[in-house]
Formats: sequence, structure tokens, C-alpha cells
Amino acid sequence: MFLVLLEKTIFKKFMKISLQNKKALIGGSSKGLGFAVAKQLAQSGAHVTIVSSNEALLKEKVMSLNSQTKVNHQYLVCDYNDHNSYSKKINEYFRDNKVDILINNTQGPIAGDVNSVTIDDYQNAFDLLFKNIVLTTNLALKNMRNIQWGRIVNMTSVSVKEPLKYLALSNTIRSAVTTWGKTLSNEVAESNITVNNILTGYFNTERLEQLNSEKAKKMGIEIDEVIANMKSQVPLKRIGEPDEFGYLATFLCSDYASYINGVNITIDGGLIKSL
Repeated sequence: MFLVLLEKTIFKKFMKISLQNKKALIGGSSKGLGFAVAKQLAQSGAHVTIVSSNEALLKEKVMSLNSQTKVNHQYLVCDYNDHNSYSKKINEYFRDNKVDILINNTQGPIAGDVNSVTIDDYQNAFDLLFKNIVLTTNLALKNMRNIQWGRIVNMTSVSVKEPLKYLALSNTIRSAVTTWGKTLSNEVAESNITVNNILTGYFNTERLEQLNSEKAKKMGIEIDEVIANMKSQVPLKRIGEPDEFGYLATFLCSDYASYINGVNITIDGGLIKSL
């Protein structure tokens, strides 16, 4: 009997994230880091809506989540590259839905250095990475303020600390998102809403594979050499796995992180050398 009581006492001290009855909207989440976050949130009890422009893939991933969690999750088809279309779809979504947790994420803009991108490219990147996120957040905040609880996580990049080569658009606009997130965190904190930025390093995703392929072509080398060089820059000597990112994002959405607000959390295996 004593051992049973001891076991129960010890178990109560362990951290177990529960997001039961929470509703989450996760941007850019049919694959990669976005889906990794959606999966962890769902496994922690949240009802999730995943978003992408690929309906076939969304259906497949929702079926997978439903099977794993025995909960009926949902999806939303949106094209982040068309702000007017996105605005219409996301407004329609919030007319019928409310969310407690918002994960701001979109696909990245085109790669290129400052000499190869145009003014129109900057505008498109601004619409993609900034306008869509601000619009979605403003819609989500209405319910969060009403219930006096909310979690907003912006998925940005380590490039806001140290710009990455060939990513002029991403470096620039993600810095704006990060600064905006910090500003927002100060303004909504009184409503028990936290806003945090995750600065993402190298992770095994299709996006990274695409960027590495483009880099290899420009440098005239094999992609394996690009990957090896990338790993050598990381103190842990490896590329991150999406689930590792999902764990961090899910923690920030939990009550255990209720006093974490307005911070930039780097997850990069030690890649960035600055504090």
C-alpha cells in the first residue's frame, strides 16, 4: 500500500502536459515543423485545425491525427501566397470557430541574396510572412481576450540574430515578425495571453532539403557536401528532428509556461554563437 501511495505522489510531481478542451490553429501544418507541432498538441489533448494549400495531404494528415488521438480534428485549405484569398478563407474560419492556441507559421519565401531579389519579391514576402500572420492573430485574439487565456507562438528563424546566406527575404521579414511578436506580448499580457517567438535552426524538413539543393547547384557541389558542412557548424553535429521542435512549441502552449512571455527561444543545437 505504501509503495502505491509513493508511486502516486511521485507521479503527481512529474510534468504532464494536458491541453484538454483547448482548440488550436496551426499554420503551414500539412508537413514539416508545422505538422510536428500539430501532432504534439493533438497528443496532449488539444483539438487541432491544420492549415495548408494541399487538401489531399491535409486529409491524409487529419486522418492520421484522428486515428492516433481518437478525436476528430479538422483542416483548412488556404493559399498563403494569395493574401486576398487567404483573408477571405481565414475570416470565414473565425466566423464559425474560436481558438485558444495559435501557432503562426507559413512556408518561407523564395531564396536569394539581396542582389537577386526584387521589390516585388519583398512585397510578396511581406504579405506571406507578415500580413497573413497579423491578420490571423487579430482574429484569434477576440476569443482569447474574452476568455482571458491564450497562447500565441510565432515560428521564426535564427536568421533574426545572424542573417543566413541566400535568404535575404526571410532574414528581413522574419525579423519584423519577431519584433512585432515582442510588441504584441506587452499589449495582451494583462489578458493572460502569452506571445513567444521560436527561432528555428536547421531541421530535417522538405524546406531545408530544397534550400540545400539550390545552394548545391549555385556552388557547384554535391548536396551531401552542403549537408555535411551544415552539420559541422552545429555543436551537436546533427540536424534537428521536427518532433524536437514540436515538444518545445507544445510546452509553450501549456500552463507550465504561463510565466514565459515575450521571449525569443532559439532551438538550433547551438548553431548561433551570440547570446
